[in-house]
Amino acid sequence: MDFESLSAMREAALDYFVRSRATQRRRALMEQPGAGEAQGWNALAELGWTGMLAPESAGGLGLELDGAAEILRAAGEHAAPEPLLAVAVLSALLLARLDTPAARALLSDLIAGHSLPALAWQESAGDLSAVPLACGCERRAGSVLLQGEKLMVLPGSAASGWLVSARGDDDAVILWVPRSTEGVSETVVPLVDGGQASSLRFEQVALPSDAVLAEGPAAQEALRRALAAGQVLQAAELLGAGQAMLSQTLAYLRTRSQFGKPIGSFQALQHRCVDMFIHLEVAQATLNDVLALTGAGLPVERLEAEASRANARCTAAALQASRTSVQLHGAIGYTQECDLSLFYKRVLCLSAWLGNVTAHQHRHGLLAGEGDATTSTAGWTGEFPRTADWASMPEAEFRRMVRSFLQQRYPQALRYLSHRARWSEMRDWYLTLSAQGWIAPAWPEAHGGMGLPADKLIAWIEELEQYGVARAPDQGIVMIGPLLIQHGTPEQQQRFLPRILSGEHVWCQGYSEPGAGSDLAGLRTEAIAGRDAEGDHFIVNGQKIWTTLAQDANHIFMLVRTDKGARKQEGISFLLCDLRTPGITVRPIHTLAGEPEFCEVFFDSVRVPAGNLVGKLHGGWTIAKALLGFERIFLGSPKQSQYALGQLARLAEARRLFADAVFAQRFAALRLDVADLTAAYTSFADIVRAGKPLPASVSLLKIWASETYHRIGALLVEAGEEQGAVAGDQVLDGQTFNVLSPLIGSTAAMIYGGTNEIQRNILARQVLDLPA
Repeated sequence: MDFESLSAMREAALDYFVRSRATQRRRALMEQPGAGEAQGWNALAELGWTGMLAPESAGGLGLELDGAAEILRAAGEHAAPEPLLAVAVLSALLLARLDTPAARALLSDLIAGHSLPALAWQESAGDLSAVPLACGCERRAGSVLLQGEKLMVLPGSAASGWLVSARGDDDAVILWVPRSTEGVSETVVPLVDGGQASSLRFEQVALPSDAVLAEGPAAQEALRRALAAGQVLQAAELLGAGQAMLSQTLAYLRTRSQFGKPIGSFQALQHRCVDMFIHLEVAQATLNDVLALTGAGLPVERLEAEASRANARCTAAALQASRTSVQLHGAIGYTQECDLSLFYKRVLCLSAWLGNVTAHQHRHGLLAGEGDATTSTAGWTGEFPRTADWASMPEAEFRRMVRSFLQQRYPQALRYLSHRARWSEMRDWYLTLSAQGWIAPAWPEAHGGMGLPADKLIAWIEELEQYGVARAPDQGIVMIGPLLIQHGTPEQQQRFLPRILSGEHVWCQGYSEPGAGSDLAGLRTEAIAGRDAEGDHFIVNGQKIWTTLAQDANHIFMLVRTDKGARKQEGISFLLCDLRTPGITVRPIHTLAGEPEFCEVFFDSVRVPAGNLVGKLHGGWTIAKALLGFERIFLGSPKQSQYALGQLARLAEARRLFADAVFAQRFAALRLDVADLTAAYTSFADIVRAGKPLPASVSLLKIWASETYHRIGALLVEAGEEQGAVAGDQVLDGQTFNVLSPLIGSTAAMIYGGTNEIQRNILARQVLDLPA
């Protein structure tokens, strides 16, 4: 569905759940268990939501999963008690896919609200397999005999009968077993959210032959697809519940006072809320990504893998939100009287059904394999075009092209570098990309870039990281170039952009100053405007620090103070400066890794032409914020984490660590962290590509990226055991390898570009609107 249609669907769903007092009905269900989950079912049938996923030919709405996800997310935001997921999703999807006369009749009754068939598939706790192992059936003359057990069958006593998966003589069978069938024993199990589940036992249950709805591979595939789609929509409901708990917590923190202040002004509580927000935003990006993929008709194994990815992320985010929100509410949050308890228990119930976080991480790891499907080495037989219709090129073809280009052109000696590459090492590769027209993949074609759409840009990043391509000094490409495209004058664009592309100009950033740290507005480097025989200019005096690879650069973009009497942010301007200008001194600073990656840069009466002013005089803070947005989306790129994960996989393969169940589980969780970082990055990259300003929420990207990078680095050192104490490079499979490099690099990543604590402050104030 398009954006407008999805928004309309969401508004309609929210309106219904408010009008029907869904949250209050959930409370009544919890206070009187067994009162019935189906009380609002007829109203849902009138709306058509009982058949939201059924085809229009069967009387349903024929929604795709993205439309249904808006209804389920709204249901989660109101802790709605109706068994939408169990019946309108799982049962309806299965019946719609079976498409036999008996199945169509059952689906018609379901859509009309006359029955609530429940899917009975699970046979052992924690099992995600759709293959029945113990529950079996055999055909007799004119009948079918069913024997076995099923557990966690929802919606419990409200079900009008059961869709049972069983093992037949040769393959899977789907049977319809009406309630009150002789030989069926039902034990109703109360659930923590006020709902019910049933445990079923079938003792020589004799059914008519027309009870068989489907059998063989078609039955098995229908069941697998229904379960996978259900797990995606369960993720949507969990996400909605988590978002509701965050909203309730923010409202509470803004109004509850202690020590004469609203408790929302306490930084410790603000940062806890920010972490809730980050997890939920990444979960939203992941769900959106998976929903977009499911519309493409995925093979069933890929659908299951993506369902596990969405479910694991949304479940983890909702659980984190539920635990944090109770803590931040204090004692009132521990009471049944607080509405938060309704959402807390709903999340507990949903997170335990259809697979928990660990189970879905494990399944995703199994289905995705230990490596990555994108690492196929199939060759590229064509030429390497300078320009092409990249948007219409199939992604697999684009990846083959990039991979082949790297294999043919990238220097083998520079693969998997353990240190930040210097210009002297990377110059030839930079010029190779420049000559090919591929040096600026994200720039618009009108300015000499490739103009890659978001999906191809992600593929580009992944291919370079998987091949072990080192990062060249690229501040011109990723920071000042995009800034000049948006804010520079035509003369500045013509003067600087081609020289960035050609490698003639190598740039560094001059923001931080001694004593100012992340407080950019506290800078003291001064630029005084003047005029002489050579024209208008600025005279710059001061010092910059933490200037990455300034010793390799010949140009710097920097913030300078041009009005000492103005308020801190209002007296700042943005200047471009040639580092070869007299009066500039550069002194390298060695990092924890022993590398001279940062520098101090001193300015002693340095003359800068007035034409190098970007934007208005004293208007540099606006330019600075735009550049910080570019920097944060760049620092939020999945590149570093993908590279570190590749290094971890290399070590794990060499040491056979994937045979260790504990390591395999931790690796699976980290790989999902990186995959979901990629989804979040793509959503912000789309904003940049549309030419829109980045919102303050981009700070979450830098936090998630750097902390994911750090978790990978920490596991790499742990997995390296004694190698984690070895200084410098080692050799692994004939290639350079450094166990410590990602951990040390990620430690810096959480500091530069504004520390993660500063980023959390930005999110707390500018996005969550918590009090100062």
